[in-house]
Amino acid sequence: MTADTLACLLERRAADDRPGLLFEDATWTWREVVAACRARAAALSGVGHVGVLCDNVPDLIFLIGAAALGGPVVVALNTTRSGEELARDARATDVGLVLWDAPYGPAAASLGLPTMPLGDLAHGAPPVAGPTEAGTACRTLAPDELVMLIFTSGTSGAPRAVRITQRKIAIPGLSLGAMLTPDDVVYCSMPLFHSGALMAAFAPAVASGAALAVRRRFSASNLLPDVRRHGCTYLHYVGKALSYVLATPPRQDDADNPLRIAFGNEGSATATRRFGERFGCHVIDAFGSTESAVSITPDPAGPPGALGRLPDGIEIRNPGTGERCVPAVMVDGRPANPDEAIGELVNVAGLGLFDGYYNDRAADVERVRQGAYWSGDLAYADAQGYVYFAGRGTDRLRVDGENLAVAPIEAVLREFDGVVEAAVYPVPDAAAGDQVMAALVLDGPFDPAAFAAFTAALGAKAVPRYVRLCEELPQTPSHKILKRVLAKEAWRTAEPVWWRPPARDPTGFRRLTEKDISVIEDEFARHGRTHLLES
Repeated sequence: MTADTLACLLERRAADDRPGLLFEDATWTWREVVAACRARAAALSGVGHVGVLCDNVPDLIFLIGAAALGGPVVVALNTTRSGEELARDARATDVGLVLWDAPYGPAAASLGLPTMPLGDLAHGAPPVAGPTEAGTACRTLAPDELVMLIFTSGTSGAPRAVRITQRKIAIPGLSLGAMLTPDDVVYCSMPLFHSGALMAAFAPAVASGAALAVRRRFSASNLLPDVRRHGCTYLHYVGKALSYVLATPPRQDDADNPLRIAFGNEGSATATRRFGERFGCHVIDAFGSTESAVSITPDPAGPPGALGRLPDGIEIRNPGTGERCVPAVMVDGRPANPDEAIGELVNVAGLGLFDGYYNDRAADVERVRQGAYWSGDLAYADAQGYVYFAGRGTDRLRVDGENLAVAPIEAVLREFDGVVEAAVYPVPDAAAGDQVMAALVLDGPFDPAAFAAFTAALGAKAVPRYVRLCEELPQTPSHKILKRVLAKEAWRTAEPVWWRPPARDPTGFRRLTEKDISVIEDEFARHGRTHLLES
């Protein structure tokens, strides 16, 4: 029987007395987990949409399971958003009750909706029938039935509520769960209000019967101790998490751990390689999104930086003309014909696992055109069909009449000695188009001469005009960099910024001063482009 619903996968764990959930010093068997999920579903019977504000705690796992077993739809509210933004999100998703865990009580109360501590669901809940035996019929819930609403990360604009259905969780759970056995332990430190942790940590554990070790919040310094403590063999990551772990002081025994697989997305080629070498595991960096309409399977035999081969039904198309893009001519690992080769990833065969946004017709229309799903993600493919990520739709620059993608530039900058993380983004040029700006997190001092020599191979247009040195990069809770924040601040920041003046300077980069900023912004005024600098 094909388990195409999360409810069915959970029911199969109902008589399983092996460890199912590990949190700090506590352990629940799978039988206990399913019973707790059923109790929450019964306690919330008749409730429509329930918002939740909490970190990764066991009660959140039980609530998600309750939603899968026919309970209320869970709206995963992002704990890092402001009160006004949370109120907007709750209104847009028809939340009628907000459940919260410390320290988010005040934020919940500010929404003007009924609230309840999440932990109170464990007290006085109505009794439910005992667990069914393994192999009995699954609940009659349809694969397209709504379980959760999860907001996109909001890296390039306002977050959108994506419909998370039974099948949308079950299918990736079964696929990734095939790599696991009941003897494995899955480590989940990414936030469960993000789809990555739900589909690539929680779901595979349920599907395979592996134990799920949950950490309240991600901690780079505690990742390896957690892996050893719980015996974790598989971990999930998103975004830049691997880079922050790699920035912790190395030890000779780092590879002495039970970890076999690290699975995630948006890790740089440099970080994934170094993480695998340092911790002795196999890193699988896949391509995907909350919408789950385009997925690309990694190919270990592919070139460095490639996501995998372009699957059947997925094409790279010019977003302006709709025509297919030509293969990239690769020179030194970068496309020599970016204008012709870089386009948008499009699922022309259908919508994949995308079941739409919630009450957002405009967003649906933007993504789905003539039966095809336009992802908003830029990419290019080489002559052998290997795909390379080029950035989000907002990650394209036009410098001196030439289009540039940020991802290839970022990949080069991450190889510069001492770089922990790098982000590349457009800032306006005083006369026309854009200039390249980079934000770097370093583990030591910045050497401008060495940086100039290192980046010379990028070509004059791709070498950053401005380099901002950051203590840390602004990011979402799932460790995706908020480039719109960096782009808005541009060079108007208290952090040090180095730059290459337009006139050729024999020293390459030099420190940007207040006098320099005045000259730059006077140039914007001279060209009538001061409005581009306004907040």
